[in-house]
Order: sequence, then structure tokens, then C-alpha cells
Amino acid sequence: MESMKTSVLVRRFLPYYKKYWKTVLFDLFCAALTSAGELVLPLIVRAITGRATSPEGLASLTPSFVLTMGGIYLLLRIIDAAANYYMQYIGHVMGSKLESDMRTDLFHHLQQLSFSYFSSTKVGQIMSRITSDLFEVTEFSHHCPEEFLIAGVKIIVSFIVLIRMNVLLTCLMFGVLPFMVFFAWRYNHKFRAAFKNRNKQVGEINAQVEDSLLGIRVVKSFANEEVEEHKFDEGNRLFLKFKTESYRYMAEFGTSNRIFDAIMYILVVVVGALQIIGGHLTVPDYTAYLLYVSVLLTAIRRIVEFIEQFQRGMTGIERFYEIMDAPEEIRDAPDAVELSHVRGEVTFENVGFHYQGDETEVLHRLNLKVNPGQSVALVGPSGAGKTTLCNLIPRFYDVTDGRILVDGHDVRSLQQRSLRQAIGMVQQDVYLFSGSVLDNILYGKPGATRQEAIEAAKLADAHDFIMMLPDGYDTYVGERGVRLSGGQKQRISIARVFLKNPPILILDEATSALDNESERMVQRSLEKLAKGRTVFTIAHRLTTIRNADIIWVLTENGVEEMGTHAELMARNGIYAGLYRMYTENVQGGASPGAPAQH
Repeated sequence: MESMKTSVLVRRFLPYYKKYWKTVLFDLFCAALTSAGELVLPLIVRAITGRATSPEGLASLTPSFVLTMGGIYLLLRIIDAAANYYMQYIGHVMGSKLESDMRTDLFHHLQQLSFSYFSSTKVGQIMSRITSDLFEVTEFSHHCPEEFLIAGVKIIVSFIVLIRMNVLLTCLMFGVLPFMVFFAWRYNHKFRAAFKNRNKQVGEINAQVEDSLLGIRVVKSFANEEVEEHKFDEGNRLFLKFKTESYRYMAEFGTSNRIFDAIMYILVVVVGALQIIGGHLTVPDYTAYLLYVSVLLTAIRRIVEFIEQFQRGMTGIERFYEIMDAPEEIRDAPDAVELSHVRGEVTFENVGFHYQGDETEVLHRLNLKVNPGQSVALVGPSGAGKTTLCNLIPRFYDVTDGRILVDGHDVRSLQQRSLRQAIGMVQQDVYLFSGSVLDNILYGKPGATRQEAIEAAKLADAHDFIMMLPDGYDTYVGERGVRLSGGQKQRISIARVFLKNPPILILDEATSALDNESERMVQRSLEKLAKGRTVFTIAHRLTTIRNADIIWVLTENGVEEMGTHAELMARNGIYAGLYRMYTENVQGGASPGAPAQH
């Protein structure tokens, strides 16, 4: 991906300062105050040296004058200390608040992105951008204005003071600055590319570590620890390469600036001395020049050192906007209405669908209708579009042709939140959040009471096993519910849907990964859950759908057969063949949990 221009990034980033403009202005005022002491010191030394070398000699250098100069400088240093405290404390806090705002915006935007984004983006990369990349922005956000203002004040004031002392020497000294700026500009792009590669590789390492740790049971079952270590070493080696590259650029840049430092000092020492010999520069002015060169080079050195931080910040901002610019493919229409008093009628009118970037149609001109409270089962070979069809109802994806209606409303005309609140899903791959059993059940209806959650668990036949856990409903389930069995996780997910109490239900192979005993318990829970609701069931275990009101046989050609179990068996078509094959596999000793061979 091509890098964004620095000017574009800065312009897009500036609105984040709006909430804190008063803090920013006072922070910049304090930054200017911290420059006062350094800028005034050479003038104080010049005044003292001037009196000491004047015709009157030491007689004009009175204790009262020295103490006055010392008092002025002391006052300036006290002001400098107070201003620096504000910058270090309030300035950093402002940067942290700004970082927090960006992280909030980023997380909010991620919540709005469709499934297609997450199917093509590694979670480790997202985690890197929402954490470490934004850490860099904190430092950049308050140091950037400060450093540039301080350097600007020192350079401008130094130039004004020095040009009045000696035009030739000042022009020679400041003539070096354009060359320093040129080198800074030249290395600017190299720094950006190096830091971007480095940050991207951090995301890759995060993704690889996450993948390996989440799959640790598979890793150990295949004794593939060395394979994972090799993959990690490769990623780590590449990270070291990019980091080494960034340090090489820093070293080259730093060395070139030290050379320019030396040139400026040599110019002041040699040309200044010659100017003294020629009577064009006094000793006090020469002393002030030497001190101002030190002030000037300190300011330039801080800018040089800040270039690295600046580019790290720019890289963080750029990676932030790469996600923020990802389009929200599924958005509410401006006039979207709330879905209320849901009956559960679902209609498919000439529905066609293909995934983004792939013109191959998964669904083509489907025309189907499901009445309120009707139970529909979808069967057919893998890849026929059963799950895709169900994912279109809650608008996880949008149809590419035709439309889907819920109670007569095109789902694209409805508010996503109200639409999805009307739909409950129980899937094969149950996801439980890190937390307690109670937390996971309450996820179905945030704000519900503990008693409501318990009632939902009882309806899902989960209460008894939950009470046998070490801490009952307060038992920690582990990452992704790892401390529970598949059947236990599934019944908790069913309790979650019971608590949600949606009028439309989608069961996506909810029992296909369970053993016989767990399947019976879960199936009983699902039958209770399905009562009085419009239900879509995707099943490989064909014996579980015999009681469905209607069965759709979905193939790559669309819905080829439709009817009850008895009607389809009597027709002796595709469904009958699939059903016989499944029952023969079961009777022949194949695992009931295995999908039918289609």
C-alpha cells in the first residue's frame, strides 16, 4: 500500500487537538518560556564580559550588577522549571487522552466493519495498530508542537540577535542550515518506510503468536512445537532486519548532522577570531556567538533526534487511518426504520449473492418464503450456500441481487441493531468470552438480572451442570470457554439466546461437533428454544430435522427440492439419497458426529 503524504496525515490528525485546544495553547506558551533562559544567558554573559573588558575595567562590574543579572537568570530558570513541569505532566496527559480518543474511534470503526474485512485481515495486525502504534502517537502528539516551536523560537531569536552583531558570521553560520534541512528531508522517506515495515512486522509476529497459542492443543497433539518455533524465528528475524535498517538510517543521519555541527563551530571559532582581528567583532560579542551556537545546535540536535519520533508517530497515524479508511460496507440507510413487533416472516425475492472480489455466484435468483413460526431445515453439500443464505438475513453481508424481507421490510431499510436483536444464532463453533458463566449468559441481554440468566439456563438444561462447577455461575470459563466441554459451551450459548428471546432463530450445525449424549441434551434444549419462533436449521445430522415444517435441499443450482421429510423421501430424489447415505454411515459404525459424505 502506498504511503500517505505527511501533509495529508497531519491535516487529518489535527482535528483530534480540537477538544484540547486550550491545553495545547498553554503547553506551547510553556514551551516558549523554556527557551527564554537559554536565549537570555548569552546576553547576560555578554553584558558581564562587556563590562569586564570595557575601558573602565572591573570598576563597572559591580556586585549589584552581577547579582541583578544572576537574579534575572534565576527567575528565568524558576519559570523554566514550572513550564517544564506543565509540559511533562499535563502535556503527556493530553497526549494520552488524544491517544485514548483515537483508540475509541478505531475500536468503534472496527465494530462497524463487515465480516469480509475480518476474513481478509489478521487480528494480530489489528491488535498492533490499536495498541503499540498508538503508543507512538501519544509521544508525537504533544512533543511535535513543543519541539518545533522551541526550535523555531531559538533559531529566529538567535538569528535576530546575531545578525545585529555581525552580518557575515551570522550568514555563514545560518547558511549551513539549508544543507541540514536537505539531509533531513532526504532521510525522511527512508525513516518512514523503515518504521512502517517494522510496525507491520510487529503485527505479523502478534498474529503468528496468537495463531500458535490459540491452536496450542493442535500444536502439541501433532508434536509440532519446533515447526511453530521455526515460524516464529523467521518472523522475528525479519523484524530484526527491519529494525537494523532503521538504526542504520538513524546512524547515517546522526553522523551527517554531527559533521554539520562541527562545520558551524569551526566557522564561528575561525571566522569569528578573524573578525576580532579585523576589528569587526568584539570579545563580548564573540563570547555570545559561541554560546548562541551552542543554543542553536542544541535546538537543531533536538529536532534531529525528534525526526525519529516524528516518523514513528507519522507511521502510527498512517496505520491508524488505513483501518479508519476501510469502508463500512454494511451501513444503515439514512431513513432506516426500527424493526418492532416482529412476527418472523422471511421472504427471499430473486436473491443473488457473490463475495467481494469473486464474481462466482454463491446464490442465484432464489425465491422463497418462510411464514411466522415455521421451521425450515437447509440441507445439501458443503459449499452450496446454506450458511451464506442464513448470514444474509441479519445483514452480515448484503445481497448483490434481489432483496430479503422481514415482515415485509427490506432488511436494508431497517436499522441493523433492531434487525439483529430480532435474530438469535446458535452455531457449531461456540464463542464464549473470557469471564464467568454468568457474564456469557448475560451477553444475550445486557442489563438482565442474575435471576433472569438462571431462568434462561434452566430452559437450556444448563442449570444443573453449572451448579456443579466450582463457583457455579461465577466460574471462570477461560479463554474461548476452554475449561468447559463442547456440550456445556453449546448449552450456555443456547441459554444466551433464551435470554435474548428473539422471534427468529438460526441454528447453524449446532450439534454436529458433539458426542451422542451431548447431542441429545442440546437437541432437547434446541427444541424448547425453537417453539413459537421462525427457525432456520442448517444440519448435517439429517435425523435431527425430520420434524421440520419444510426442508430445502440447496445445491449449486439453487433449491432443487422442497417439502417435508416424508414428502422428500417419497420423491426418492436428492434428499432421499442423502438421508439413506447418512443413516447407512451411522448404522455402519461411522461417527454420528461426522458430516454425511455428499
